Amino acid sequence: YFAHPFETAKTLAHLQLDAKAISAGLLHDVYEDTGITEKQLKKEFGEEISFLVAGVTKLGTLKYHGEERHVENLRKMFLAMAKDIRVILIKLADRLHNMKTLEHVPKEKQKRIAVETLEIFAPLSNRLGMGELKGKLEDLAFPYAYPKEFGEVKKILKEKHEEREKDLEKVKKDLQKEFLKNGVKDF
Repeated sequence: YFAHPFETAKTLAHLQLDAKAISAGLLHDVYEDTGITEKQLKKEFGEEISFLVAGVTKLGTLKYHGEERHVENLRKMFLAMAKDIRVILIKLADRLHNMKTLEHVPKEKQKRIAVETLEIFAPLSNRLGMGELKGKLEDLAFPYAYPKEFGEVKKILKEKHEEREKDLEKVKKDLQKEFLKNGVKDF
């Protein structure tokens, strides 16, 4: 119950969000995981943090059902529902950590979450000009969404790596010969 909100908050700090957004990141699952009410949260942490946490919780109720024609509408709903851009940024930080721990989710949920990440959250990150986050989300989701294709890519990369290693070894030997031929001994 602590590691996930902490990692979410760390991502928000890395993105240089303000203290209230980082606090909301720490508290973003409080309604779902505890008996804390919005009124209690508001009393303890104030209106703004309560508003951000409630916004993230509401975004969590939107569900992707794998229908391509609804993807763009869902992205638009995310943007419209979030009256404060920090709500979306908290949700993206939340999703990033969820993707980093996807291996601990039951197999039957992994693919759905990964596809949702590729079709909703990565493009949303891109739309917000957050290319690095988009890339991280895609890299984390791809093996779960497309395991066969991921295996093929891995195999190709391994083969290319082995080829490069052979090429580098040949270049190294050629350079050593040239150095020796030209009197360079310490290399």
